[in-house]
Amino acid sequence: MRKQQEKMERHLTEPDKAKEAVFNVEDGYVKMFLRGRPVTMYVPDSLVASYSLEVKTELPQQRLKLDWVYGYRGRDCRSNLYLLPTGEIVYFIASVVVLYNVEEEHQRHYLGHNDDIKCIAVHPDMVTIATGQVAGTCQDGKQLPPHVRVWDSVSLNTLHILGMGAFDRAVTCVGFSKFNGGSYLCAVDDSNEHILSIWDWQKEQKLADVKCSNESVLATAFHPTEPNMVITCGKSHIYFWTLEGGTLSKRQGIFEKHEKPKYVLCVAFTENGDVLTGDSSGNLYIWGKGGNRITHAVPGAHEGGIFSLCVLKNGTIVTGGGKDRKVILWDREYQKGQENEVPEPFGPVRTIAEGKGESLFVGTTRNSVLQGSLASGFTSLVQGHIEELWGLATHPSLDQFLTCGQDRQVHLWSTATHRPLWSKTIEDAARSAGFHPTGSVVAVGTLSGRWLVLDTETSDLITIHTDGSEQISVISFSPDGNFLAVGSHDNFVYIYTVTEGGRKYSRVGRCSGHSSFITHLDWSTDGSCFATNSGDYEILYWDPTICKQITSIELARNVEWATATCVLGFSVFGVWPEGSDGTDINAICRSHDAKLLASADDFGKVHLFSYPCNQPRASSHKYSGHSSHVTNVAFLHDDSLLLSTGGKDTSVFQWRVI
Repeated sequence: MRKQQEKMERHLTEPDKAKEAVFNVEDGYVKMFLRGRPVTMYVPDSLVASYSLEVKTELPQQRLKLDWVYGYRGRDCRSNLYLLPTGEIVYFIASVVVLYNVEEEHQRHYLGHNDDIKCIAVHPDMVTIATGQVAGTCQDGKQLPPHVRVWDSVSLNTLHILGMGAFDRAVTCVGFSKFNGGSYLCAVDDSNEHILSIWDWQKEQKLADVKCSNESVLATAFHPTEPNMVITCGKSHIYFWTLEGGTLSKRQGIFEKHEKPKYVLCVAFTENGDVLTGDSSGNLYIWGKGGNRITHAVPGAHEGGIFSLCVLKNGTIVTGGGKDRKVILWDREYQKGQENEVPEPFGPVRTIAEGKGESLFVGTTRNSVLQGSLASGFTSLVQGHIEELWGLATHPSLDQFLTCGQDRQVHLWSTATHRPLWSKTIEDAARSAGFHPTGSVVAVGTLSGRWLVLDTETSDLITIHTDGSEQISVISFSPDGNFLAVGSHDNFVYIYTVTEGGRKYSRVGRCSGHSSFITHLDWSTDGSCFATNSGDYEILYWDPTICKQITSIELARNVEWATATCVLGFSVFGVWPEGSDGTDINAICRSHDAKLLASADDFGKVHLFSYPCNQPRASSHKYSGHSSHVTNVAFLHDDSLLLSTGGKDTSVFQWRVI
């Protein structure tokens, strides 16, 4: 939302045609145009004589390979965690399906989708998988239709693509038939009528469709033993559908004397073919095989909703609670057995999958996946952010990185274990972060104008300051660790001197001169000056000791920069694509060996360029997987990995540089 607002705020005139960049040899500058606005970038003296706009930038020899995906989408998706015979758990986040082998600490990734995945189903053969996605948009504004992809979980090959043009908005539920060798697939879309459709997926042929409900549909499943029966449930309904000769006819579930819940949240089947449902009032209802009436009820099985039902191989049942966060075992007569509780920080249960032996996997609404058992309790396997994510910083010397987001969570991650070394909840939504060059402390900027400094080892709060009342979009220590620059949405940069190894801060003043919000900031190698970019495409240079703008072009053009995160500048302007509106690139980052430049764009892509990237529209390797604006990128201290954050998709991707 804020991103769109920033685009609106600029009141910039659209040029009839994107103007080409020009090089002025006499004055030694390149001028490029963003939405018709000129951006002047000064060429270092040593390059002026040899520079030409005509030279083509080479593609980098290195490439990226997706190595690890942090996070899980439990917040608003259901039934999306399964254990495969390979020992991998399968789940999704953004537009990636993750196959995670917990014992070997190894992930594989299915990357066939081009936007948010909303649902997943595993075929009875336990190899074939179906996943459904939302409608997407291309960079050129073209709509990408919602569809279902059927793929092989061993080879990761796509087998079939269903429903291009047949679904509206998104595919929200999907399921394979259990009879006839699993050759049918049912799906529900997100149109106003929530259309239920049945497909012969191997022939990619639709057999039938019907308006399911004007209310939300939360689950759909084929009955395991009644041929051609499909169950759907959701807001104030459960329907029993029968497929006969190309038409679907429905019987409504009848609650009779039992409480009719607001939502029927989940459905499962016992060995003998009874249908089980869990609902928003915490009732467990059993609908006798083949019928549409309740034959047994466990009212108030949970306090609050039942979000998940899992029938174990031995025929007992596990239910997962929302409000009470309980996981409860029931015997075949629906007598309550063992129970355990998911720890509060991980949130309500979203889905449960049976593991090996006694073990269970639990996905939660706070985007965590836990492993454990009813006897031993549950510990975290996968953790992630739960709201929009922008803050990212890599440790200057260790294999660690920090993320912070709108959810007020700050996590320090190990790239080796793929888990947080610590997690901390702070008072404000967070936006930016930067490590002190020693790595001993890290600064975090928030949306309220507050910024704080944390001890990297213990996460203890060292100090807290407030500058202005708007978001701190960038926070950065000088390379020698003597200064901290705090760039705000109020158009100012606040400067502090730093002493005692990052434990004491004294305000020097504020840098005033930008006429729009600060977006990016880079320090010179010697810490004597820094450069800033702003929302209206200005590039300004500053002296931190006096908080004054450096207006001498001759000084500015030859500075050696410690980092390259400013998206406007002579060494990086090649990252801008043709016809760009100036907000398409959210972040860039140069590798420490100064050979690579990565960018994060508004179209879900991470790009890898050669550095310097000083030719117009340089060519790049492009990588998909994020499903929202990619908000930030950062290389690990030794350039072995690149990290990227996915904004609204809440994910962090770890890419190996190969």
